[in-house]
Amino acid sequence: MTNQRCHIIAPVVLLIFGIVGILLLALSTDNVRIPPDYMYGIVLDAGSSHTAMYVYKWPADKQNDTGIVTQHDECHVQGGGISSYAGKRGEAGRSLEACLTQAKQVIPKSRHHLSPLYLGATAGMRLLNLTNNTESDEILKEVKAIMKAYPFKFRGATILSGQEEGAYGWVTVNYMLENFIKFDFVGEWLIPKRKTVGALDFGGASTQITFQTKDTPEDQNNAMTLRLYGQNYSLYTQSFLCYGRDQVLRQLLAHLHQAQGSSGAITHPCYPSAYNVSMKLSQIFDSPCTKSKAPLQYNGQDTLKVVGSGHYQHCLQNMSRIFTFEKCSFSKCSFNGVFQPNVTGSFMAFSAFYYIYSFLERTTGITLTSPSLLEEAVQAVCNMSMDEMLVKAPDQRSRLQDYCAASVFVQVLMLQAYGFDDQSFSQISFQKTIEGTSVGWALGYMLSLSSLLPGESVGLRKALRSEAWAALLVLFVFLLLIVLGYLLLKAYQKKGSSSAVI
Repeated sequence: MTNQRCHIIAPVVLLIFGIVGILLLALSTDNVRIPPDYMYGIVLDAGSSHTAMYVYKWPADKQNDTGIVTQHDECHVQGGGISSYAGKRGEAGRSLEACLTQAKQVIPKSRHHLSPLYLGATAGMRLLNLTNNTESDEILKEVKAIMKAYPFKFRGATILSGQEEGAYGWVTVNYMLENFIKFDFVGEWLIPKRKTVGALDFGGASTQITFQTKDTPEDQNNAMTLRLYGQNYSLYTQSFLCYGRDQVLRQLLAHLHQAQGSSGAITHPCYPSAYNVSMKLSQIFDSPCTKSKAPLQYNGQDTLKVVGSGHYQHCLQNMSRIFTFEKCSFSKCSFNGVFQPNVTGSFMAFSAFYYIYSFLERTTGITLTSPSLLEEAVQAVCNMSMDEMLVKAPDQRSRLQDYCAASVFVQVLMLQAYGFDDQSFSQISFQKTIEGTSVGWALGYMLSLSSLLPGESVGLRKALRSEAWAALLVLFVFLLLIVLGYLLLKAYQKKGSSSAVI
């Protein structure tokens, strides 16, 4: 009987040791991670006020040029945007070195030469290109030289058009929300039957609105068609240059200076009461966005004293003056004679929209779920003193004086210009990140310029990553041990019964 038991146990023990050996081999990093598990890509978002670097990663075992792309690292360049280095030879390129060095550290060395590196410049460089294309070309030349000196796969440094910036932001939002394609639990790509989400971007020098529409745009400059995963998406997209946060604040100052005369002092209804500051006229008028409102033969070094009055209604009236709502040659316009169909569906608002939204809710305690609540929160902020705001948001000390004006601008833009009402405003989500990935045009830019966002549908089953295989193997071993234990128990019970009968 002992020999019979050994005949049963020995193969089982050998089988268990064999399975455990396979499991240890599968989990060994020396075997699983050659080559490394991920591929990487780098995008430098060269905005008007600063440059940010994003490092993305996706599984290296992807098939059919698809992969779940997520953010791996982030770095913010010290100093202003690259356009601020006009006339300062070499400084634009040098400003990027710290972040590019960081990219070298966070990406495995074996992947450096395979990692695409892009730079996209937005409205700040668009403005510089309008006023001095020689300087903008020189800056791009400098940053290209620096980028090529790093061990990555340089893919270009270029100035994006406003429509491109808007469309890439829309791609980012819907890719991260898995509205184009979804990876299911059995390892297959699925096309979800969900509506896409519109994108609202608000930078330092421009603002963008992009959403899918069934209406044919009356102005072809606003029409864009993207083919992604075998489906066509017809978009309305519009970028308003000079309507980013920094340029809006300049436009408002220029309007106030023009309306109140060219004396050495003006009253600013959007600044908190009793707040005052002195600034040079060049800080207001040395921009293509305000040049037309500058006094004739003004001296940019002359000083202007700006005194706050903290008056919401006057702020609203003056802010509305930087928009033109009267002229429209189409069936419907947003502002400045630009065609726009009715907003439809859900939207995600990001960049400066998110920061203003967050500040309003933080300082007023009002949840911004309707136009009336937005107006209530904006009015409350505009009625606060600097001291009151400083208590509620001490980390925003350097920006506090501008939040009333920026908030009023958002109110006018969203409600009067874009036409969001009670129903559509409630469908706006204000976001900074989605599952750890910053929301903006950078991810959509890399996806669109690489092979990671195919035009045709994905028919292949995606390969599982090593961690998934290891988990399945552990589960298999666990189940197998249960089955073998059960069989052994039955075998012993059978032998015991036979012995009892004998």
